[in-house]
Amino acid sequence: MTAIITPLYAAVLGLVFIALSIRTIHLRRRHRVAIGDGNNTELQRAARVHANFAEYVPLALLLIYFAETGGAPALLVHALCIALVCGRLSHAWGVSQPRENFRFRVTGMVMTFSVIISACVHLLFARIF
Repeated sequence: MTAIITPLYAAVLGLVFIALSIRTIHLRRRHRVAIGDGNNTELQRAARVHANFAEYVPLALLLIYFAETGGAPALLVHALCIALVCGRLSHAWGVSQPRENFRFRVTGMVMTFSVIISACVHLLFARIF
């Protein structure tokens, strides 16, 4: 039986998600904002980084896992997972900065979209050919 690769990266991304959650909670406490963002830019950025991570990572991991269990080469699975981790970290860093450098944000989204598209293409073509 071959080892399943995706759960390793899912665990890493899960820890990143917890770190982003704790950061958002910390900022809510510091700025005394229970609901919403209190028009605080720092909290707005942290909440969006956290939410954006939650919006994209589950789908990407699911698609990678389907590709892996469907027979995708281990190198492809590692490449997709590494790109997802790097993309999400780049995005989180870029959006979290008060004076945002959009290169990090754009790089993160391009990497994330590339992972999702690549996994989808692999799944579609693996079934056709």
